[in-house]
Amino acid sequence: MITLHHLNKSRSKRIIWLLEELELDYQIKAYQRDSQTFLAPAELKAIHPLGKSPVIEYEQQIIAESGAITEYLIDTHAAGILAPTKVTPEYVEYLQWIHFAESSAILPLLLRMFVAKDGCLTNFLEDYAAAETEKVLSYVNQSLEGKRYLVADKLTGADIMMSFIVELLVASGEVDKYPHIANYAKQLSLHPNSFKAGEIEQEHDKG
Repeated sequence: MITLHHLNKSRSKRIIWLLEELELDYQIKAYQRDSQTFLAPAELKAIHPLGKSPVIEYEQQIIAESGAITEYLIDTHAAGILAPTKVTPEYVEYLQWIHFAESSAILPLLLRMFVAKDGCLTNFLEDYAAAETEKVLSYVNQSLEGKRYLVADKLTGADIMMSFIVELLVASGEVDKYPHIANYAKQLSLHPNSFKAGEIEQEHDKG
């Protein structure tokens, strides 16, 4: 039995989707963000020193980081199904998108969100975050032209990882500026387990 330590309104929703796709037995231990600071509760530090989510307990191991969890579970349970065959150009592309989601893609989006939340005047950061966000989203949009999925014309772990980026863009109300991402968002929403993950997340969100 896998235990997913899940924080409401967080990136761990995509791990719920992954676990549903893999049809693995799992349970959710839910945590709620502080209503004032929006930070994770201190209890998560008992699971992992950084006190962040998602984290899974699996076969007496604690595994943190969305990309690592996704890679490990797919390699263990769905290699060749939710990932292209290894030692192929498609597999290299798949790995790049998995890591892109939590590196190049997420940083400017978070910076832009934090600047807006803080409401301060900046000398550099606001313009930098806006420019980098546009660069990243334009790259994703261009990469999706003529495609249903990021890699190999099928759902893979890369799509599940990138779903969080897509959801942030949809929530911002800007997705229509990027028509290929908008089509991609609709394609991902067609997957029953994507919808189910959203329902499960809502069930555990007490905030």
